[in-house]
Amino acid sequence: MIERRPRRLMNQINVVPYIDVMLVLLIIFMVTAPLINPGEINLPKVGETLKAPVAPLEVDIRADRSLWLRDRQTGGKVHPMTRDELVQAIQDKQARNPDQPVVIAADKSIPYGAVLKVMDILQQNQVKRIGLLAQPRSR
Repeated sequence: MIERRPRRLMNQINVVPYIDVMLVLLIIFMVTAPLINPGEINLPKVGETLKAPVAPLEVDIRADRSLWLRDRQTGGKVHPMTRDELVQAIQDKQARNPDQPVVIAADKSIPYGAVLKVMDILQQNQVKRIGLLAQPRSR
């Protein structure tokens, strides 16, 4: 029987194959980089006017769970409404201006379920662009 010597542990790493791979990748990138077309950006022309953003409709849910609608575009007056009146008023305003968003601002004592119920009613009636209004945290 042939006696085998135990293998010696090698504590060095052979970096030559890694250098070869890196050089091949470098050559590939150098060849393909000029072939890539950068994306084009359509900049606005000087003569064009940009539309000002539309102020959102605010649905306020007060502590007594009453609904109020505020349209900041027409002066910001607040009007108390029932759910049906609220949906109809928002649909009328969005028919004239489909880009006008709707934000819901609720008193912090209102349960989250009541806010979701109002949001769900608006979504079921095809009201678009609904969001929640929150106060930023003071530092």
